[in-house]
Amino acid sequence: MTAAGRRRAFRAAAALLCVASAAGLVTAVLLAAPGTGGRIAVDPVVALAQVTTAAPAPSSAAPSPGPVAAPSVAPRPDRAWLDLIARRTGIGATALSAYASADLRMAADQPRCGLSWATLAGLGYVESRHGTIGGRTLGADGRPGLSPIFGVPLTGAGPVALVADTDDGRLDGDTRFDRAVGPLQFVPSTWRRWGGDGDGDGDADPHDLDDAAWSAARYLCASGVPLDSGTAWTGAVLSYNLSSTYVQDVLAATNAYASRSIS
Repeated sequence: MTAAGRRRAFRAAAALLCVASAAGLVTAVLLAAPGTGGRIAVDPVVALAQVTTAAPAPSSAAPSPGPVAAPSVAPRPDRAWLDLIARRTGIGATALSAYASADLRMAADQPRCGLSWATLAGLGYVESRHGTIGGRTLGADGRPGLSPIFGVPLTGAGPVALVADTDDGRLDGDTRFDRAVGPLQFVPSTWRRWGGDGDGDGDADPHDLDDAAWSAARYLCASGVPLDSGTAWTGAVLSYNLSSTYVQDVLAATNAYASRSIS
């Protein structure tokens, strides 16, 4: 593999995260991979960058807010990689493909971000068990079966934030208060700014995990700061949900998936 190919594989491979606690604050620390000169962990078995379809052309510009069209052919991980990592991690192939495709697309669009599929999988596990919460089954189309996933009404009661309706109930069915929507739990106002079409079907739908994973990637990488340090990674996840417990839960899930993927 060429040096450029190794760099692409390093960016696309799982980032192993460890927990270090200081004064009650959780810090994500990326493990160093020997010989890379950087702080990235590499899957030594199979490179995620081996895709069956071409990734979009790289762009140095940060993504602009608002819905963005997907490439005509969305990047997808190699089938052999997908089968192997799904078996090792226990993540369903449909969900894993959504996370890996978002990783590949972001690696091409914003290579400095360094977002890992494992981080998106950590979010997906904490938010909705990859779209299977409540006995649901994630369909081949990336949408949870049985019924859509909605969070509680954001009424301001107890620990719940107060968010009055911002979308006339179009996404969440609630015309009084907003509710988080879909397998990655976007509130309507956030989806309006960052939601995008992740699978190239012409529709940006928060109930579709392909779209939600790509939109979460855009959101996490929005600052333009590389997520290769504990401070940057933690800050990005906190921006998704301002809770130290949430960060710990996502970190634990991310670490577990990354570890299993190379074992």
